Amino acid sequence: MKKKKIAFHRVTALILIISTIGIPPSNGQVAQPSKIENNTPTTLNPSITTEIKDPLFFMEGQLCQHLRKIFQDSKGNLWFGTNVYDLMRYNGETLKYITKKEGFSGGRVTGIMEDKAGNLWFATGGGLNKYDGKSFTVFTEEHGLPNSEIWSLWIDSDGMIWIGHNEGLSRFDGNEFKNIAVPKPAVKEANVIYSPDRITGIIEDKEGNLWLGTDGFGICRYNGKTFTHFTTEKGLCDNTIYELMLDRKGNIWIGTFFGGVSKYDGKKFTNYTKDKIVNGVEVSGFFEDNNGDVWFGVENNGVYRYDGNSFSHYYKKEGLDALILSIYRDKENRFWFGGWGGLFRYDEGSFRPVTKDGPWE
Repeated sequence: MKKKKIAFHRVTALILIISTIGIPPSNGQVAQPSKIENNTPTTLNPSITTEIKDPLFFMEGQLCQHLRKIFQDSKGNLWFGTNVYDLMRYNGETLKYITKKEGFSGGRVTGIMEDKAGNLWFATGGGLNKYDGKSFTVFTEEHGLPNSEIWSLWIDSDGMIWIGHNEGLSRFDGNEFKNIAVPKPAVKEANVIYSPDRITGIIEDKEGNLWLGTDGFGICRYNGKTFTHFTTEKGLCDNTIYELMLDRKGNIWIGTFFGGVSKYDGKKFTNYTKDKIVNGVEVSGFFEDNNGDVWFGVENNGVYRYDGNSFSHYYKKEGLDALILSIYRDKENRFWFGGWGGLFRYDEGSFRPVTKDGPWE
């Protein structure tokens, strides 16, 4: 029987889940320490700055210990989603921490996207957040979302919002949620981490199909009517999925918890970890740069870059000692890396830790 690994950051993650989203009550729903009643938006006060000095999760010389998502909006603001300290926003001049005081739901941030109207959407452990540039609106079970523990977020080419959570898949048109049952394929052994119904990743391919990552049941393609499943029996390296990404050539990159990284070209899987090209089994943080190079993080093995022909490896020698969960190059060509260990800038072949004082420019 395949054993589940228990790493330090897994234990820390459990502590964060308990401390930030509350203990589930008897009805199985996540307790909400601070709710926004009746979907009422709360205005963000731009003058509020929250200093972080929690001895358990504060790291000297870093913004925070655990950073999950990096995103730049159409106005040029940089957003950093954390695993315990909610949100940080850098507007080009100042860095501000955004918490429940400003109307944000709280909980770890697992997705950040912007819709065509310029609204920002945040997937969190405390629900779906919408930010219109002035205020936050939070959607939870009270508004039709089956589960507020969100793990993945996608806005498709038609503007529909897709949410992956502990109880499956939901679609949101801006007014109401529609919940979609995702069938499970037969697998020899499902190494479930959180929930067998959890959707860990959502992307859209060039034909408009959605691809979903699952917790123990591989990946599946959804054409709006039917699901097609791909598991280890069809060549996937592992059935417990961490993250998905579609590159410009149409390849789907799959990061897993126990099997490393696979690439699917529409016909077959290439398993770079199984072929001993990439070291390490837990893969996350996919990003494709302007050159078409694919970057991703690997637990205890730094970062890899694939240029279409070969891999380059970046780790302690280059100043990086962290499990990278998010990689992002912004409009100013600054290259950001965030994860279990904080935020880093990559410049001229080396990584530098980022504090609230930068380096930003």
